[in-house]
Amino acid sequence: MSAAVRAAWRIGAAAALRGRAGRPLSQAAGDGGEAEGGGGGGGSGSREAVERLVREHPVVVFMKGSPAQPLCGFSNAVVQILRLHGVEDYRAHDVLQDPDLRQGIKNYSNWPTIPQVYLNGEFVGGCDILLQMHQNGDLVEELNKLRIRSALLDAEKDQEKK
Repeated sequence: MSAAVRAAWRIGAAAALRGRAGRPLSQAAGDGGEAEGGGGGGGSGSREAVERLVREHPVVVFMKGSPAQPLCGFSNAVVQILRLHGVEDYRAHDVLQDPDLRQGIKNYSNWPTIPQVYLNGEFVGGCDILLQMHQNGDLVEELNKLRIRSALLDAEKDQEKK
């Protein structure tokens, strides 16, 4: 990765933490993003219900609020980081709408905080881990494994043309 892209990542990540990066997200990222009730395998916080949610899409975020309206700074930072990479097709679940899901996801991952990010059904971490992956380039690689091309790669090509 070029020094220009790494610098842009650092600048973009700092802006994301301040909540100033990017344009408003379309509702597409939040479609179906409300916490779903359980059914079948128990309540919405049951291990089976959480497992279904985690595996429903290649990129899943459990957050406070929605991508269009995050209700905490850490959730906002995760949304902004995904936006910087051009990831708009993901499932977001608002844990504030469902206390059982909020506790269930914490139990499932054995991770005490929200937001939580899952890639291809695997727990990645929270805001701090996603920010670190964004800064060191690992997020580009992980998205590539999901056949998602990071928008930052296109930004790097644009910089090279100048």
